[in-house]
Amino acid sequence: MKILTFRSSIRLVAITMFAGLTLATVSYGQGGAYGQPSQPIQQPAPGANQSPGQAGQQPATPPVNPKEQADYKALFDTSENLPDVKIQLGTAFLTNYPTSNYKESVYNQLLHAYYAKQDWDNFYSDGDKVIAIDPDDVDALAMIGWVIPHVFHSTDPDAQLKLAKAETYEKHVIDVLATLAKPANITDEQFALMKAEALEQAHSGLGLVYFREQKPADAVTQLQAATATSTTPDPADLYVLGIELMQVNRAADASDAFQKCSAIPGGLQAQCKQRGDDAKKQAATAPH
Repeated sequence: MKILTFRSSIRLVAITMFAGLTLATVSYGQGGAYGQPSQPIQQPAPGANQSPGQAGQQPATPPVNPKEQADYKALFDTSENLPDVKIQLGTAFLTNYPTSNYKESVYNQLLHAYYAKQDWDNFYSDGDKVIAIDPDDVDALAMIGWVIPHVFHSTDPDAQLKLAKAETYEKHVIDVLATLAKPANITDEQFALMKAEALEQAHSGLGLVYFREQKPADAVTQLQAATATSTTPDPADLYVLGIELMQVNRAADASDAFQKCSAIPGGLQAQCKQRGDDAKKQAATAPH
């Protein structure tokens, strides 16, 4: 299993997708241009999910041939900013080494590459393969569960099934993290930070699922969990949190969420400022 660290690097994605949201569109169906996820910090299986030749790492067991190691290292070292190259190298690797110990790691790198290209058919197909290998792959589970409600379209005949899948994945992430042992190759501080980020991502994904399902109270609970203790909260989470707090008649709390969102530079800043002002006025005139 793995712990992801891609959340902070994809916040532009959420901002892009929610920049056009209004209260009139709470029946949803948004899309957007996705940002670039970072390489996940991984808990390696024996001999897998690591760059060959790095100091302090154990060799693959059973050993792989030098050509396989070289091909994997070429993929591993390819920049995330070159998704087409990643896909080419990763696809060739899986064809050439179908039983490789590195298979899960390769699929994960392909998952991020397809994400960067907004190739959702291959993204979901590849994600199914990752989870078939490791049902506790936190990186893949949290990422897929986060993406589904962000690219949701109500006209999709499988829309509700996908939302149910996202909910299941994010809940499983929370369950896995509750009992996850610290990998030997990271510090306690790194592990705590990675778990916190993964939990924020899972709660964010659940919040967006409930937002799409028009369950504002549940969305509020999850989005508050995603943002309450974060030192760098996702402005899109704060934006949607504000919308959902308005839906449950908590204008003062909504004003606070929008105010926090408006303090973060980016595509949602102006909308959050306007909505925050409106919520503040509504809170001031509400009966006490």
